[in-house]
Amino acid sequence: MDTCTYLDSRSPAPGKTEKSDASARTRQDGGNTVTKQWTIAPASPECETLARRWRVPPIIAQLLINRGLEGESDGTAFLRPQMKDLHPPATLPGASLAARIIAERVRARAKIVIYGDYDVDGTTGVAILWHLLRRAGADVSFYVPHRIEEGYGLNLEAAKRIMADGPGLIITVDCGITAVEVADEIRRAGVGLIITDHHAPQGALPAADAIVHPTVGGCYPNPHLSGSGVAFKLAWAIAQELRGSERVGSEYRALLLDLLPLAALGTIADVVSLTGENRTLALHGLDGLANTSNPGLLALMESAGLNRDRISGHDVGFKLAPRINAAGRMGHARLAVELLTRADGDRAREIALYLEDHNRARQAQERRIAKQAYEMIERDGLAGDARRAIVLAGEGWHVGVIGIVASRVVNRYHRPAVVIAMSNGQGQGSARSIRHLDLNEAFTECREHLVSYGGHAMAAGLRIEADRVEAFTEAFIEHANDRLTAADLLPRLRLDAEIPLQEMTLPTVDMILALGPFGPGNPRPRFATDWVELADEPRCVGRQQDHLQASFRQNGMYLKAIGFGLAKSIDDLKQHRRCRVAFEPIINDFKGRRSAEMQILDLKFPT
Repeated sequence: MDTCTYLDSRSPAPGKTEKSDASARTRQDGGNTVTKQWTIAPASPECETLARRWRVPPIIAQLLINRGLEGESDGTAFLRPQMKDLHPPATLPGASLAARIIAERVRARAKIVIYGDYDVDGTTGVAILWHLLRRAGADVSFYVPHRIEEGYGLNLEAAKRIMADGPGLIITVDCGITAVEVADEIRRAGVGLIITDHHAPQGALPAADAIVHPTVGGCYPNPHLSGSGVAFKLAWAIAQELRGSERVGSEYRALLLDLLPLAALGTIADVVSLTGENRTLALHGLDGLANTSNPGLLALMESAGLNRDRISGHDVGFKLAPRINAAGRMGHARLAVELLTRADGDRAREIALYLEDHNRARQAQERRIAKQAYEMIERDGLAGDARRAIVLAGEGWHVGVIGIVASRVVNRYHRPAVVIAMSNGQGQGSARSIRHLDLNEAFTECREHLVSYGGHAMAAGLRIEADRVEAFTEAFIEHANDRLTAADLLPRLRLDAEIPLQEMTLPTVDMILALGPFGPGNPRPRFATDWVELADEPRCVGRQQDHLQASFRQNGMYLKAIGFGLAKSIDDLKQHRRCRVAFEPIINDFKGRRSAEMQILDLKFPT
């Protein structure tokens, strides 16, 4: 699954009702009139009590309540997640059996091949198992399919090539749960197969020696575990099996801690819920980047210009993950796995620079295809109320970037989007969705038109014959029209509270940002002000003069603000001088001088 699409799926806490601002604001976006509705979470009557129990300011308590954490232990665990709170590997369905099989193959010196997906979740998961098995002395190698030539998942031709080399065991990472026919072929050849995955199965399960999956074969406490999270738990279980004890010993313990940043990268990049165990993995993994000894991670952070002591979830989503993904999108993902596994310092820097070039090429392709997509939508009127989903197909579009383009289309037109790259009569598509439309359900209903499909409720992929695109388009849009209302297509700003500027002090904003990493289940905190006044003249900034810079005051408190892409609001702001601001709190760290500021999301003016 592609990264960087953070759709807010948060609902109000049980028994609470969100407050919608009746005077929704209308703005122009890409030639379309878009009305934004501010939905402000209600103030909890338990806020003060829980703030005292958790020993935090009331605004922090309100944020936790908004995220469904109303129990004292829940809030404490969220604020201070501990490694000891991770669920034991034995509770993950299939992990203990898989660990026993793998340990037997390691002791027998059998060849082991790790077969992983080509995205960040897959490549980091492959790297986790590779490092653990190498430390155990295993004869281990890896295989990652080519995104364009082979596509997603465990494919038969690749399996045949792997089996020709005489492996004793194939382990999949972040794929394989739907590979029923390929699994049968592998078993007939007498090769062991262990499938580790977290995607939804479709019908019958593959006949593997073991399936390690959070929702298949048992009830794991964390159904939202990522592919790299599954790999980390399996690595932990293998270490226990090799040691013959639940305690893995100092050597394996140190290794697992050094592998935790890889699990964090995959967890954050795959946009799974960043709550509970996933939050623990992500938070401690990000902290571990400061002390990592992995040459690939060090080269990657250097290439991205990041300070290894302060890596955030945003840095992963928008700087590290795109560089890792660039290998699979524009070339071959085996380079990303090499970077994270066997590359030494010099080779790691060489690959990191190569990925930097690929990432720039990816960005150029993305801009080109997105521009063509917007033009098609506007020209053919594909975003009207009668078409509550968008399907686009283009000859020669690069398969590696269509998922990102689909995300951009969703963000601009706020409706599900399928973007299909056509070549030689075949199409490969990526889809992104909004609340209230499950892509797995939609594709299942439209499956008669598809060669194959798979993925999550909010992000999925498909393969299709060229002569079925038109029929699929109509069937998918009909499904969307049945499931989505006009209100579902209305962009909403879900805000955590209405607060005075006085609360946005540097210590408080530091505490707010410490609630990260942010993503599904733990969205970035957003607030609304009451009426504030301009403190000085606003101005347009940036190379294209498309960003808005302003300062606001309220009851003697002044706060600077930046609104990316909001330069068009400057005339309204100058005319009214008063407004309400929807914003995210940020820290401006300029030459060591830190200050609390606002990132403007929207403005509301007097009517």
